[in-house]
Amino acid sequence: MKSLKKLFSLLGPYRISIIAACILVAVETSFELIIPTMMADLIDNGVANGDVKYMFIKGGQMAFCALLALATGLAYARFAARAAYGWGARIREKEYEKLQEYAFSNIDKFETSSLVTRMTSDITVMQNTINNGLRPLVRAPVMLILGLLFSFSMNAELAVVFLVLTPLLGIVLFTIVRHVAPMYSVLQKTVDRLNGVVEENVRAIRTVKAFVRGEYEEEKFDSVNDDLSSVATKTNRTAVLNLPFFQATMYICVLSLMFFGGSMVLAGTLQVGELTGFLSYVMQVLNSMMMLSNVFLLLTRSLASAVRIGTVLDEEPSLKERENPLQNVPSSSVEFRNVSFRYSKKAKEKTLADINLKIAPGTTVGILGGTGSGKTTLVQLIDRLYDVDSGEVLVGGENVKDYSLRVLRDAVGMVLQKNLLFSGTIRDNLRWGNKDASDDELWAACDIAGASEFIHRFPAGLDTDLGQGGVNVSGGQKQRLCIARALLKKPKIIIFDDSTSAVDSATERSIREGLKKLEGVTKIFIAQRISTVMEADCIFILDNGRLVASGSHDTLLESSQIYREIYDSQMKGGTF
Repeated sequence: MKSLKKLFSLLGPYRISIIAACILVAVETSFELIIPTMMADLIDNGVANGDVKYMFIKGGQMAFCALLALATGLAYARFAARAAYGWGARIREKEYEKLQEYAFSNIDKFETSSLVTRMTSDITVMQNTINNGLRPLVRAPVMLILGLLFSFSMNAELAVVFLVLTPLLGIVLFTIVRHVAPMYSVLQKTVDRLNGVVEENVRAIRTVKAFVRGEYEEEKFDSVNDDLSSVATKTNRTAVLNLPFFQATMYICVLSLMFFGGSMVLAGTLQVGELTGFLSYVMQVLNSMMMLSNVFLLLTRSLASAVRIGTVLDEEPSLKERENPLQNVPSSSVEFRNVSFRYSKKAKEKTLADINLKIAPGTTVGILGGTGSGKTTLVQLIDRLYDVDSGEVLVGGENVKDYSLRVLRDAVGMVLQKNLLFSGTIRDNLRWGNKDASDDELWAACDIAGASEFIHRFPAGLDTDLGQGGVNVSGGQKQRLCIARALLKKPKIIIFDDSTSAVDSATERSIREGLKKLEGVTKIFIAQRISTVMEADCIFILDNGRLVASGSHDTLLESSQIYREIYDSQMKGGTF
């Protein structure tokens, strides 16, 4: 319930709509409950006495009450829809804002498919709670209380039937809700798995087709789809048990009232109109209890979704800024002091251990090492995508934890190992680096990145649509556009994480020559090809998360066995 309370606190301006909807439901219910009394009066005084005028007057009053009930019902629908979908939009917005605050370590706790489900399916469940549950939630108690009062006022002896059957219905409802509550959590987790399979297959569709694994993927989807169908069937099969129980109780109640009420009519202690009106109240009261049971099921399901959404909203970002953080990066120097890091506190081995290095401002450095040696992890600590476990990372002579995250990351440009472009034009993607960049600035960055050459070949130039994920350009073209995008930030430090692996050697050489023109910018290259870093001022060698050697190309050829083996394998055709 704590999660539900937190989400309801996000109603904001829609609280008024909720209150208005509740009032309208109460008014609508009151009009409906007056009608049986009028009907009883019409039968006992109008029909019994053959008074046609009286029947028309009472009939008109009943029609007027029905029209008022209809009008308030329509008004309720408008306010409820506004509250439900407005509230859902606010939750979705809040959840998305929270995701933007997450550090990588926070995001690592959730699967992508699960986050998508929490922002779509789970929020839809919450919207349905308002849209479909608010009316019976208000209507049922009002109808139950007023119906019991009216029925007791008409005939207290017959109304005793309610007191016998109501506890039975309560026990049935409690039992069903208790069993179905955990099933809804399992259901949403199964939806997560289904979304995960779909998302993975769509993202890797080229690989699936290249390896002719379509049938395998279909079998995997069928398996998780069958699981979802099975869980949903079991859950709903349990949830709908309340319907036959409530209907059976209703019919028992009606039969009992017909028997005892008929006996009282024959005995002359009850009029036919009173019995008819009483039966109307009975049906309304029992229907209200059935609606209330459905509301409990809705709330039970919404509680499971609320907990899942609340988990995202309650997750505290692992990276926090100190009070009054530094708002300026004075220089482009980088220093690691006794840095150790592991991705999970449960990990037995450190990803990086006892790293000490210094990078002077404006220099070019290279980082080499085998797969899994910690190269990418090392550079991700510079712009504080992760926090170190021990030691310090300094940029411009200051600990990265002392900077505003926005300021620090604006000062560090990173071209990721996995090149990612967004839907839209080339211009739109480049302006991620600088939203106010002029065309001259865009072309200048593209010239350095070696992207101008292929952009000019497109008829639309910078306005060429890249498609979803940049599907309309090759891997090498993606890399060059990502380099241009990073350059437009005009960063003090720029990191290239194996970001020229898909371009030919001539283009790579041209890019390196263009980067030399950037004065005062520290350039860090992570590379597999030794030719990429041979001309660097300093080269760092990582092995199993440790810094094992550093120096210039010539120095490392003489002093580092690892570097010499890499050089021989790539430049002389040797082998490891």
